[in-house]
Amino acid sequence: MQSIYKQITEARQKGKKSFAVLVDPDKIMPGQIGELCKLANAAGVDYFFIGGSLVVTNHLDTVVKAVKAESDIPIVLFPGNPNQISKYADGLLYLSLISGRNPELLIGQHVISAPMVKQSGLEIISTGYMVIDGGAPTTVSYISNATPIPYNKSEIAVCTAMAGEMLGMKLIYMDAGSGASRPISENMIKAVSNHIDIPLIVGGGITDPEKAFHNCQAGADLIVVGNAIEKDSSLLKKMSDAVHRSSK
Repeated sequence: MQSIYKQITEARQKGKKSFAVLVDPDKIMPGQIGELCKLANAAGVDYFFIGGSLVVTNHLDTVVKAVKAESDIPIVLFPGNPNQISKYADGLLYLSLISGRNPELLIGQHVISAPMVKQSGLEIISTGYMVIDGGAPTTVSYISNATPIPYNKSEIAVCTAMAGEMLGMKLIYMDAGSGASRPISENMIKAVSNHIDIPLIVGGGITDPEKAFHNCQAGADLIVVGNAIEKDSSLLKKMSDAVHRSSK
């Protein structure tokens, strides 16, 4: 299989937009996975992102293997801490919280997890993770103990993303957090996209297909949706169609 990072970068170069469904192992039961995969397969979903801020259950491997059994869609881990690793996935976003000033999430936890990550055999994709104020307290902002970038401060987001790219990050991920009441503004997405040459992932607070479409038009290369689909699975195909329709 072609590397996930190469897939994402080649899609960006061709102006193609991608869509990922975020699966939180704490929120999905094994019996629900088959139906979710059926819907994702039919909708042409590009990636499954699996992980969460907490993951208090211990069935990450079970969820990943269940998805693998039902779908050929690549599985990318979106870990909230170093323990959220499954060798059964295809890749891992190695997240560094570059929007915050918590050294543990900038590099500290990476030092601890490095041997395990290296031995996992997963494709490791270094990712500059930026938390943007979504208008409501979210799990990610609480767990990270870091102040999000203000919603209307595009210049801070731009400089942070540029720094992440120059430090060698392969992706930039801007996230308003699960359950955000306000998604990231299109002005911020456009500003960041115009100042970096690496793929831009956007997630958090995207609750309807129109918003996903406009985020792509603004410059997002990959849209991640989780919470909205958990509440209404019929949105999955509409979201996927909107994202792919926005491709050049």
